[in-house]
Amino acid sequence: MNDQSTCSPDDDRAADRRSANLRLALILASVATVFFVGFVAKIALLGGA
Repeated sequence: MNDQSTCSPDDDRAADRRSANLRLALILASVATVFFVGFVAKIALLGGA
Protein backbone atom coordinates (compact mmCIF):
# COMPACT_ATOMS: atom_id res chain seq x y z
CA MET A 1 0.00 0.00 0.00
CA ASN A 2 1.25 3.49 -0.81
CA ASP A 3 1.72 5.74 2.24
CA GLN A 4 1.22 8.88 0.20
CA SER A 5 -2.38 7.95 -0.53
CA THR A 6 -3.25 8.65 3.12
CA CYS A 7 -2.02 12.27 2.94
CA SER A 8 -4.03 14.83 1.04
CA PRO A 9 -2.40 17.77 -0.74
CA ASP A 10 -3.92 20.07 1.89
CA ASP A 11 -2.08 18.14 4.62
CA ASP A 12 1.17 18.50 2.68
CA ARG A 13 0.64 22.24 2.26
CA ALA A 14 -0.21 22.64 5.94
CA ALA A 15 2.93 20.74 6.92
CA ASP A 16 5.04 22.88 4.57
CA ARG A 17 3.48 26.06 5.95
CA ARG A 18 4.05 24.87 9.52
CA SER A 19 7.71 24.11 8.86
CA ALA A 20 8.18 27.45 7.10
CA ASN A 21 6.55 29.27 10.03
CA LEU A 22 8.77 27.43 12.49
CA ARG A 23 11.87 28.34 10.49
CA LEU A 24 10.79 32.01 10.37
CA ALA A 25 10.10 32.01 14.12
CA LEU A 26 13.54 30.60 14.86
CA ILE A 27 15.21 33.17 12.61
CA LEU A 28 13.33 36.06 14.21
CA ALA A 29 14.05 34.75 17.72
CA SER A 30 17.76 34.47 16.93
CA VAL A 31 17.85 38.01 15.55
CA ALA A 32 16.09 39.32 18.66
CA THR A 33 18.53 37.39 20.86
CA VAL A 34 21.53 38.87 19.05
CA PHE A 35 20.16 42.41 19.49
CA PHE A 36 19.46 41.74 23.18
CA VAL A 37 22.93 40.32 23.80
CA GLY A 38 24.46 43.27 21.96
CA PHE A 39 22.45 45.71 24.03
CA VAL A 40 23.48 44.02 27.29
CA ALA A 41 27.12 43.91 26.17
CA LYS A 42 27.00 47.62 25.29
CA ILE A 43 25.68 48.45 28.75
CA ALA A 44 28.25 46.21 30.43
CA LEU A 45 31.21 47.49 28.43
CA LEU A 46 30.35 51.16 28.11
CA GLY A 47 28.70 51.75 31.46
CA GLY A 48 25.15 52.26 30.19
CA ALA A 49 25.61 55.79 28.89
